Amino acid sequence: MSERTEQSTGLRFTIDTDLCVGHGRCYTLAAQWFDCDDVGYAEIRDAVIGDDERAHAEDVAAACPEGAISLR
Repeated sequence: MSERTEQSTGLRFTIDTDLCVGHGRCYTLAAQWFDCDDVGYAEIRDAVIGDDERAHAEDVAAACPEGAISLR
């Protein structure tokens, strides 16, 4: 078993799957960071959010009606 480590810094999204109900605002507003599964629930693309994108990322997270999206 091997572990993959990343040296990149920056923010990443997390989704609380217990809260997500599949409205789709995240992948509509930010297709570069989100995709959807076969039934419409959000999936995070593997991407690091740069400092220059922070304000937009915060807006996307705030747009989630259930508050299921956060940045870390």
